[in-house]
Amino acid sequence: MGSGGLAMTEEQLEHLIRSSGAILGDSEILIIGSQSILPWLRKWAGKPPRAWPGVFTLSTEADIIPIDNDSKKSDLIDGVLGEDSYFHATYGYFAQGVSMETARAPEGWQARCYPLKSERTQGVVGYCMHPADLFIAKTMAGRPKDGPFLDAMIEHGIVEESTVLHLVPKIPNCTPQEQEIVRDGIRGRFRKVKKDRGRADPGIE
Repeated sequence: MGSGGLAMTEEQLEHLIRSSGAILGDSEILIIGSQSILPWLRKWAGKPPRAWPGVFTLSTEADIIPIDNDSKKSDLIDGVLGEDSYFHATYGYFAQGVSMETARAPEGWQARCYPLKSERTQGVVGYCMHPADLFIAKTMAGRPKDGPFLDAMIEHGIVEESTVLHLVPKIPNCTPQEQEIVRDGIRGRFRKVKKDRGRADPGIE
């Protein structure tokens, strides 16, 4: 998590995509973690665009995987665009070079990504993880700090319970017993959010 209390915008993510492509010499990268949700929020915002909660953009860090999963390229991202780099000091946001193994995302997640490409990315495509895969990856990480993010995904209809439960068997290296624990946790979180929402609005059944 970056410092300074800033929130990342899609334009800033595009800047990181462009810069990553330039330093790596690649035309494609993968984006996981919280900021992979940004283009999906725009895609699903509707017209006029709805306002999303700030919890979705609190992080000033984007987790980037080189398209060929080369660890030396990940280190290069950290060195040039990472935390406490000149780039970070200049712009207030940064990239972290990570690997395919960083997130326990469901098999096939790369094929479900959103291809973020615009004039600002200058030909570089940033493939952003689908929210359902992101939900699973954050659930598997088990970090308390991700709780509000996951709850907001449910509350604002970013993910459906049936969709994420369908992905559980595709989690790599997850035994049937572990899968059942994950399912129970997911069901419990959806129940909690629905219950809390019902208390906030008695008209919701």
